[in-house]
Formats: sequence, structure tokens, C-alpha cells
Amino acid sequence: MDEKRRKCGKLFLSTFQLSACTFGGGFVIVPLMRKKFVEDLHWIDEQEMMDLTAIAQSSPGAIAVNASILVGYHVAGVLGALTTVLGTVLPPLIIISAVSFFYTAFRDNAVIDMAMTGMLAGVAAVICDVVITMAAGIFRQKRLLPVLILFSAFAAVRYLGVNIILIIFACGAIGAADTFCRRRAGRETA
Repeated sequence: MDEKRRKCGKLFLSTFQLSACTFGGGFVIVPLMRKKFVEDLHWIDEQEMMDLTAIAQSSPGAIAVNASILVGYHVAGVLGALTTVLGTVLPPLIIISAVSFFYTAFRDNAVIDMAMTGMLAGVAAVICDVVITMAAGIFRQKRLLPVLILFSAFAAVRYLGVNIILIIFACGAIGAADTFCRRRAGRETA
């Protein structure tokens, strides 16, 4: 139980720090969570983090909160999930409360406007890093189907204007069918 409490404390502090210092939404916090929990703490391996990220993206709600719930649950069960949610939600709650209290002063401040514009460039760089990292994982599998799904999903959204919800359901169905077929083929050869 002491080990679980120690992990929960570390989960809370880690998610609190990440959430407090991350601007730009859930896609920005995911690579930072990956660095913290995969590379620094070694609590999750790379493939598990990619799986958790995929589930967090396809679940309703904020991706940062969804990812923190999944990471917390994976590391320390239900208590870990509750701890990471609290650590993820508290900083924005505090910051939004302060900003709303001083909104009229912030709204017209040129320095704050420039800072926000600068943050947009940083957010774009972090999102590009997420895309490259996740795509590299797909290409490392050396399988054609995931690569075809990647490019087809991009083309469908970007050029054909297909609703992202349809893309998520289609990719989920294709992934489930592929997994079923590969497991069935593995059982037949065994």
C-alpha cells in the first residue's frame, strides 16, 4: 500500500506540473506525458502509451483528462485514475478562475496578446512532434494496412471533408477486423 501511495503522489505531482505548464490543449500534453511516464519514470512502455493515447483521442471529453485517467489507472488502478484527474484538472481550473477574475485587464493588454501569439507557434511545434512520433511508430510496424489507414484517414478528412467521427469508427472497425483475422490466423497455424 505504501508503494501505491508513493506512486499516486508522484502521479499527482507529475500531472499537476504538466497541466500547469502546458498551453494548447490535449495534443500538447500527450508528448509530455509520454516523456514523463515512458522515458523518465519507465512506468509505461512506448506501445502502451500509443494505445492509451489512441483510446484517449477516440473517447468523448478532453484528451488531456482522458489520457491522464488511462495513465493513472494503468499505473495505480482507480486511485491512480482519480489522482491524475485531480492533478490534470486543478491547474486549468485555478488559471481560468484567475483569468476570468481579471479578464477585462487581460483582454486589452498588448503584452499578453503577444505572449499568446508566441505560444501558438510552440503549440504547433509540439503537435508536429506528436504526429511525427506516432507516425514513426506506425511505420516501424512494417505492415501495409496501418500505413494505408493513416494516409486514407488523412486524405478523407483533409481533401474530402469526411466527418472525423466517421473516420474514428471506420478505423476502429478496420483495426478490430484486422486484429480478429490476425489472431484467428495465428490460432490456425499453431
